[in-house]
Amino acid sequence: MNKIKVAILFGGCSEEHNVSIKSACEIAANIDSEKYEPLYIGITQSGAWKVCEKPSADWEHGDCRPAVISPDKEAHGLLVINKHGHERHIDVVFPVLHGKSGEDGSIQGLLELSGIPYVGCDIQSSVICMDKSLTYIMAKNAGIATPECWVWDDDRPATDAFVYPAFVKPARSGSSFGVTKVSSADGLDAAIESARQYDRKVLIEQAISGFEIGCAVLGNGSELTVGEVDQIRLSHGIFHIHQEATPEKGSENALITVPADLPVEERRRIQETAKNIYKALGCMGLARVDLFLENSGRIVLNEVNTMPGFTSYSRYPRMMNAAGITLSELIDRLIVLALKKR
Repeated sequence: MNKIKVAILFGGCSEEHNVSIKSACEIAANIDSEKYEPLYIGITQSGAWKVCEKPSADWEHGDCRPAVISPDKEAHGLLVINKHGHERHIDVVFPVLHGKSGEDGSIQGLLELSGIPYVGCDIQSSVICMDKSLTYIMAKNAGIATPECWVWDDDRPATDAFVYPAFVKPARSGSSFGVTKVSSADGLDAAIESARQYDRKVLIEQAISGFEIGCAVLGNGSELTVGEVDQIRLSHGIFHIHQEATPEKGSENALITVPADLPVEERRRIQETAKNIYKALGCMGLARVDLFLENSGRIVLNEVNTMPGFTSYSRYPRMMNAAGITLSELIDRLIVLALKKR
């Protein structure tokens, strides 16, 4: 049987470069080698593409060769640049790239030009979900509750016009990079500068009372599968596990419970809300829908992550595993979905 050739992209130029490498390592360890022939393409933080033997923390120092995916629809190929140069056929791409240039429609645009099927959301839904202000507009139009928020304007003075406490965050970034919780206008300027290190567009978002919950969604169109709902309880600060020194050992300020410590009926209501959000935003393949559950019982959208982490401590595969879907099966289903949607 001819194996399906899967190009797995990892690394990238975003602040989530190292998380992407960890995700790719887990996929490499769990992909079905009897069915798939993986081809690993690492992208350095400066944007250089290199085909390598396998993802690892020091992959750049191994046997790597420059390579690019051809935008020629008839080629369906990876152009490996060496002394002689050659092309390798690709059946499908799994872009395990998080954040900018991975979830914002950039890589999806290249893959659309190439005509090669790929795992995950298309250009449009990637753009919408990456920009939290656009996410909220689309969600509100679909009747979904969102936090009160404002896009920062330099002409607007830092006054008490905003409702505090509030979160100041980059509009188009992830994993809590550049996010600050402020309790008054006094902290606003510093928080805005911090957010601007990651994105020139800054969002100020009213804090929601309650706690964070999440739901993993898998599928295309109306044929959707959901993982078990998870629940995050913080002892202090904000959830920032990907920025911690040893996230594999757990978070220093957060307890993640899967399934969430909620009645079954409540978890089902959360799952249905997540599916509605997924469909309203036009998601395909997969997404992790992050929500807040207020003390009143109201479910409020936080954000949608269109290429969630696949690390050993990542929420998406843990939620799916709790629903009986192993990582190997999850990888298989994602690739099958990618091949079906084209």
